Amino acid sequence: MKFTVLLRTCAVIISVFCSLSACKSTAPVTPTPATKPRAVIGLALGGGVSKGFAHIGVIKVLQENHIPIRVVTGTSAGALVGSMYASGMSPDRLELEAEILNKTDLVDPVLSTSGFIKGQKLQDYINAKVKNKPIQQFPIRFGAVATEFGTGRMAVFNSGNAGQAVRASASIPNIFQPTVIGNKRFVDGGLVAPVPVTAARQLGANVVIAVDISAKPARLTSEGFFSYLDQSLNIMSASALNSELSKAQVVIRPQVQKLGTVGGFDQKTQAIQLGEQAARAALPQIRAVLAKYQVN
Repeated sequence: MKFTVLLRTCAVIISVFCSLSACKSTAPVTPTPATKPRAVIGLALGGGVSKGFAHIGVIKVLQENHIPIRVVTGTSAGALVGSMYASGMSPDRLELEAEILNKTDLVDPVLSTSGFIKGQKLQDYINAKVKNKPIQQFPIRFGAVATEFGTGRMAVFNSGNAGQAVRASASIPNIFQPTVIGNKRFVDGGLVAPVPVTAARQLGANVVIAVDISAKPARLTSEGFFSYLDQSLNIMSASALNSELSKAQVVIRPQVQKLGTVGGFDQKTQAIQLGEQAARAALPQIRAVLAKYQVN
């Protein structure tokens, strides 16, 4: 009799234990920070000549809101601003550098059929601002995007001479002479990656914030060489732009189109403010994306 009672008791205990185990295995598991992937945030800065000062405003807002940028890629004007930021320059310092920068600091005219600006001044300017550090020594991973002239392929410079890489990225065809690196010639990266999101992912970013300052092809409101050039580049790069932006989780679009391509150089403060406004408007979206990751 005692043995039978003991067996029944054991059966009840086993049954209860199994029920609890089954409940435990089917209960939803609440994600913990440890189960989330770690965010490697990349900032892809697009080209747009003097409209690129807006990038400074975007960087300023991201840093104020403690969004850690681990990768920076830039095309043309984005490469110029991005290289200085990735080298360790603070947003406040970037803003100061913008204030004291003149077009003459970057322009060295030359008589040539391949372009009327040499580009050496731009190269020297960047190297001076990054204290002659090669790209691989920057505290933030950096890549300057250019177009290989002979093949039309995208080139991402993430080591070596920073000034030379930025020069290659900003060598607008028929304005700047192509930049020669090794035995190859390179021109503006905007032809293949107007906003270099792919490059940011290649450098390890799994969350990419893209900053698009390009003007969409539209009816010209002014005549002149630079207006026609800007329109031509926008038309040629429209497909590449859409392809790149589709790979970003967040796209920030500062409303800088009215500042012009070159004339905007005299409206640097306004461009920076427009960058800040656009970045602040994008903060809820950025936070929603980053909620799925560990961020530190």
